[in-house]
Order: sequence, then C-alpha cells, then structure tokens
Amino acid sequence: MLMEFHLFLPQMRLSFERLVTAAKAAEAAGFRGIAGTDHFAPPTAEHHTLYEAMVTSTWLAAHTQRLVVGSLVLCDAFRHPAVLAREAVTLDHASGGRFELGIGWGSWTPEFTRFGVGPVEPPARVRRLRETLEVLRALWSGETMDYHGEFHQLKDAYLAPTPLGKIPVVIGGAGPKTLAVVRDFADWWNIPVSDLHRLEQTRPQVGGARVSVQQVVGYVHDKADRAAVTEAATRHFGAFNPVIGTATELADHFGRLREQGAERIYTWFSDFAQPETLAAFGEHVISQCP
Repeated sequence: MLMEFHLFLPQMRLSFERLVTAAKAAEAAGFRGIAGTDHFAPPTAEHHTLYEAMVTSTWLAAHTQRLVVGSLVLCDAFRHPAVLAREAVTLDHASGGRFELGIGWGSWTPEFTRFGVGPVEPPARVRRLRETLEVLRALWSGETMDYHGEFHQLKDAYLAPTPLGKIPVVIGGAGPKTLAVVRDFADWWNIPVSDLHRLEQTRPQVGGARVSVQQVVGYVHDKADRAAVTEAATRHFGAFNPVIGTATELADHFGRLREQGAERIYTWFSDFAQPETLAAFGEHVISQCP
C-alpha cells in the first residue's frame, strides 16, 4: 500500500507570499498536495486574519505545477451547492485537474450563529451535506436536473463545463450518519486522529473510500532540539495529539499508520511549515514511506 503526504497549512496569519513559499517548498520536497481550512474567522482566535478557502486554493494552484489543492474541509453551509459546483469545476479546469473537494458539515458551531448561517443543529447539517453532494453529482453529470429537497430546490438546472474527470471528494468524521455519507459519496475518508483506535471497527462502514489522517507533527531536526520542539508543539497544538520525533521516529510512526490502513497523511507542522522542515521531511521521511 502506497503512502502519500499532503501539507495541511491553515491560511491564518500568513501572507500569500508565505503560503506560496510553503507550497513550492512542499512540492519540491515530494508532497502530493496542500490543503487549507474553511472558516469565517479562526476558531478561538477570531480577531486574527484568515483568507477565504477557494480563493486561496486557486492562488496556490496558479503558483504550483503538481500539487493537488483543496481544503480540509469546506463547510457545506457556507455555500449554495450550485455556487460550489461552479467554483469546483472552475478550479478543476484552471488547475488541470488538481482540485479535490474536501467538504464537511461544520466543526465550529459558534460561527453558525455568529455569521447567521445554518442549519445550526448537527443532525440537520448532516442532512444538508448529503443534499449538497447529491446536487453536485447531478450538476457535474452534464444533464439538466431538477431537485426538490429539504434544503435545496433546483429546476431545469444545468452546469457547463463539466469536470475534466472525476473531482475526488474528501469527507471527515466518525459519527454513524457521517460515515453513511462517506460511504455514499467519498473517495477519501479522513478519520480524526482521536478515532484511530476505532479504524478497524468503522472501516467496513465507509465502503470503498480510502483512508486519510490529519496529523500534527513536531519535527526534531536534531536530538538536542527535542525539548524545544516538544514544548512548542504542546503549547500550540496539544489538543490535536501531536506526534513528535526525529525523521526515523516519524517514518516508523507513519509506517504503523500505513499498516492500519491509512494511505494519506495531512501533515500539520508545529513550526508552521518552515521550508527547511519541509525539505528535511521530504528527504528523510517521505522517501522512507513509498
């Protein structure tokens, strides 16, 4: 089973120049893709800057040659599915087929009420996500379609152009209703790292979706730096269960994830993806996880 690595880099408090530098460094280091986040404002840090997700993906696609671009994940409630369908196809064509649609029903409830989007209750948000994916599939078929759902109504709707090929869909989560959506629509299932212990149990519920994991990484360049790396990773990312180690230790860790069934890692570096860290990770970790 092959393992691929994508860089997860939230576009928070970063300039476009810094984002492009990281994307180019990731591409040179052997990463397969780059993914950002999708919020109106950064959770728990609402006064910090954050660029819009689809615009950021477009900008990064324009400044790279091979990286797959996308988000982990777009919030369904932020966009009407016809708008999202058009945006996704446009970016698919602009990037030469390098766009993946990561989408979910929303992880940060406060922004639903703060910015007036809905539905607010999680069960309704899951139902809306399913409707959105049904509408996307129909619009991307190139056929004129009608749709009469709980949240979306379309009549004689038609979209052109259609995708260059199949736009891959990435959905995260581990709840029973979310897993059913993954089974019916996803190419990739992003299992929360906190639920990895349930992977064997839940894997049969997602059909043919391939498994990805988001992992915060504290890269120890030199053993003498371990204490400083551990402190920084724990201070900034302690809630996300960071893995901290040297290249050899990280390669062993990701090898174990591969044995569990993971085929893609979204790496979220505790030093915010410094180019030298990406280069070292590519040379000493990615090369050991073919």
